[in-house]
Amino acid sequence: MNPIDLKGIFPPITTPFVGGKVAYDRLADNIARWNKTGLKGYVAFGSNGEYIYLSEQEKLDVVKTVVQSAGPGMKVIAGTGCESTWQTIQLTNACAKLGAHAALVVTPFYYGGRMNEAALFQHFTAVADQSAIPIMIYNVTKFTNINVSVGLTAKLSRHPNIIGIKDSNGNVSTLGEMVSAVDQDFSVLVGTAGALFGALTLGAVGGVLALANVAPEACVQIQKRVEQGHMEAARQLQLRMLPVNTAVTATYGVPGLKAALDMLGYFGGDPRPPLLPASEKERSEIREILKKAELLG
Repeated sequence: MNPIDLKGIFPPITTPFVGGKVAYDRLADNIARWNKTGLKGYVAFGSNGEYIYLSEQEKLDVVKTVVQSAGPGMKVIAGTGCESTWQTIQLTNACAKLGAHAALVVTPFYYGGRMNEAALFQHFTAVADQSAIPIMIYNVTKFTNINVSVGLTAKLSRHPNIIGIKDSNGNVSTLGEMVSAVDQDFSVLVGTAGALFGALTLGAVGGVLALANVAPEACVQIQKRVEQGHMEAARQLQLRMLPVNTAVTATYGVPGLKAALDMLGYFGGDPRPPLLPASEKERSEIREILKKAELLG
């Protein structure tokens, strides 16, 4: 039995900055509002959290804030993947001490040419062996240029402390193959909202979705409708959300996601340099996309 129920929608939350410093109070405010939307919990330091720009102390302080602010029963997953196995174990256990329920571990990628299946298997197994909390694999090939294959996922799924995967590659067919191949207690979560409807119909248990930062209720509704067998209603809502998802991921990235949050009454703020904020032109395009999707009046 999976020690943590991962069924549901998790946003990979953004990290708010004011004057270049992490604004923990703004983070707490955002979470207080997200708590009321039906989300299952939060992922701190997915790609949208600008985790590669944070110091270790900032990461720990963010996790502490998220744990303290999350609603009762909500799960907190900390992105603890570092380039070395040792560093990943250290950060994972530090986040565990602060109350994180699970860790999301991205594939190491700097020495990508040597990150073959044997190296990845050893990395994830060593982290899982020494982690005080269960771990999830984070497969995000567009950033890492590393892919965790269905076969490797199936092998890792047999480890009692590796409980799931966030697969952000968006290939519904591969997600279906994963669902078939993994241990029955292992959870497959889709990492891009563009594939949410398709992935859920093939047995994914939920998603870790950038879109859930700005449209949490819609993401939760898509999953509910699929579970209730209301496929046409789920499909229609998925189609309405697709342009928003494309805008806050592929087209405008983290700066666009933060601009959309500002427009919807959350705190987005500026990204941390060297990322530049969304331009005025981009903001007006994002506003139109949000209006069309009926997220903004």
